[in-house]
Amino acid sequence: MKRIMSRFGMIVALVLFVSTAAYAGQENNVTVTFLGQSAFKLTSDTKTIYIDPWITGNPVCPIRLEDIDEADLILVTHDHFDHLGDTIAISQATGATVVAVYETAAKLLANNLPADHVLNFGFGRDIGGPIDIDGLTLIMTPAVHSSESGVPVGYIVKFANGPTIYHAGDTAIFSDMQLWGRLYPIDLALLPIGGGFTMDARQAAQSLNLLRPATVIPMHYGTFPMLAPNADEFVALAAKKAPDVSVRVLMPGESYVAQQSDCVQ
Repeated sequence: MKRIMSRFGMIVALVLFVSTAAYAGQENNVTVTFLGQSAFKLTSDTKTIYIDPWITGNPVCPIRLEDIDEADLILVTHDHFDHLGDTIAISQATGATVVAVYETAAKLLANNLPADHVLNFGFGRDIGGPIDIDGLTLIMTPAVHSSESGVPVGYIVKFANGPTIYHAGDTAIFSDMQLWGRLYPIDLALLPIGGGFTMDARQAAQSLNLLRPATVIPMHYGTFPMLAPNADEFVALAAKKAPDVSVRVLMPGESYVAQQSDCVQ
């Protein structure tokens, strides 16, 4: 009887282990869909997040505003039209909570977005320590750029039992990127490469040695004549400057499944 109970206990433990491992593996996956310029959709088992959702008027965006019927969070990096985009319309249609710096949040409220649709009862957030939203951890980071309201920012998004994703927003290269990579090892970095208003290919490739992500997806190119038309130069320079970083170039509408990884540190 003891042997039978012992074997039964081992079987139960094994089943629980396999079930837990399968669940953990499922939780690790975050589907990252590129929507053109700096717009992304991040989808996990529990959250749908849009970052800088410029849909209407985006010459390369593969979807229409009417196609978006679900969103939990919208992260806004700054208030330029190609980043603030359709934030208000999407939030009103889906009930998504908008995360933005204090002054940009005030601008959204002035444009009739209800206060209960903006994080912290309409006050927004600012650069500083992490904030937890239903198991999701957000860190708002500096970005070297401009914004009519407040300051431009980036976001580090840490998914529970999943990857850490850094969206740099519009930014030039700056040395503090190294600190963010050390504090929050980055599985996936979303970096602007177009030049003109942000890092160009050379600066973005060099930034990989500061951030040291496992994988990078380039963004903010191919939409306007003053930006790089494609990611070819960045791909070539990244292979030379940071050969340990995997480069994934997505066409608008394509997706990449991000997971926790052994980040390059």
